[in-house]
Amino acid sequence: MLIVKKFGGSSVANKERVYNVAERILEDYKEGHDVVVVLSAQGDTTDELIAKAKEINPNPSRREMDMILTTGEQQSVALMSMALQNLGYPAISLNAYQVKMHTTSVYSNARLKRIDAERINSELERKNIVLVTGFQGINKYDDITTLGRGGSDTTAVAIAAELNADKCEIYTDVDGVYTADPRVVKDAVKLNEITYDEMLELASLGAKVLHNRSVELAKKYGVELVVRSSLTKAEGTIVREECKMEKMLVSGVAADKNVARVAAIGIKDEPGKAFSLFSLLAKHNINVDIILQSIGRNNTKDISFTVPRDALEDTKKILQDNLSRISAERIEYDDSVSKVSIVGAGMASNPGVAAVMFESLYDADINIKMISTSEIKISVLINEKDTDSAVNAIHEGFKDRF
Repeated sequence: MLIVKKFGGSSVANKERVYNVAERILEDYKEGHDVVVVLSAQGDTTDELIAKAKEINPNPSRREMDMILTTGEQQSVALMSMALQNLGYPAISLNAYQVKMHTTSVYSNARLKRIDAERINSELERKNIVLVTGFQGINKYDDITTLGRGGSDTTAVAIAAELNADKCEIYTDVDGVYTADPRVVKDAVKLNEITYDEMLELASLGAKVLHNRSVELAKKYGVELVVRSSLTKAEGTIVREECKMEKMLVSGVAADKNVARVAAIGIKDEPGKAFSLFSLLAKHNINVDIILQSIGRNNTKDISFTVPRDALEDTKKILQDNLSRISAERIEYDDSVSKVSIVGAGMASNPGVAAVMFESLYDADINIKMISTSEIKISVLINEKDTDSAVNAIHEGFKDRF
């Protein structure tokens, strides 16, 4: 059996946890299984590297940021290899260049294109435990790239898909997927299983358990995931195409504070102007989420939308430099908002879900700024200061429906 395991940064944060993970790895290796392990940078290493970079240059290039940030994962895999060797077992660490993890050329947010598995397979044939750096790849220029924060999950799923692994286990500091962040909602419930579609929505909407692109890959290639804790032996949550139990009305409540609201005011009310606005942002790789267009008045309209807060400065510059192109009178911004969402495959066939959510927010005296819906999710934009209260109120409103 071939097993791919991924451990997050908190799981390998210090010497004790490194050896704890080493023992978890050896459980499967001692049973005769082939094991490939993907690791994130230790603890707060990535944040510390970002701070170091900003000390030297407040606005460093994305290429150089990728160069420095990927050193964190290299430290992790090398130290883990040393730990396993110290315990008397064969292990080897490999970075993205050695594995040949080919990506697009977008620094800081690259996407995996393909993985050359020859090196991994040859090391497995030698009975080595293979430790691979997460979060990174190489582009067509042979430059190091990164896959975005949380990208080690994507690395693990991609390797599992390429190797046709029997298992892909994602270890983190929580013991599964919960109906809400258990650090915010005390009575959050752990799910035994969840569908790819529900998990993808939760991951995209702020749940930090899995990287959303890892779930996309898992769904595309049929990789069954198990999310579990590296600190306990508790059974985790299985992420798969279909769940055996009848669909719950709502699977979870998620919050995302990495959000900013942008409003283009006074755009000419004529065909093609929305295209001009959003094609401009797409050209610069700015992801847009909730969109609201006002009813036209005086031959103009307003278009409000949300972008990731860490893309707000780029968005400001792009739009201000192109005011005449998008024919807007002015651009307004608000970075004091957050997005709170509910997700559930059972919502499509059950009326009244939105009413429960909005009633819960009303009872908590929380104002809604924007609303977005799909077949399996409802998202609202609210003041950031109300985030935790909103999550608790909504979770309480659906407590009998989880």
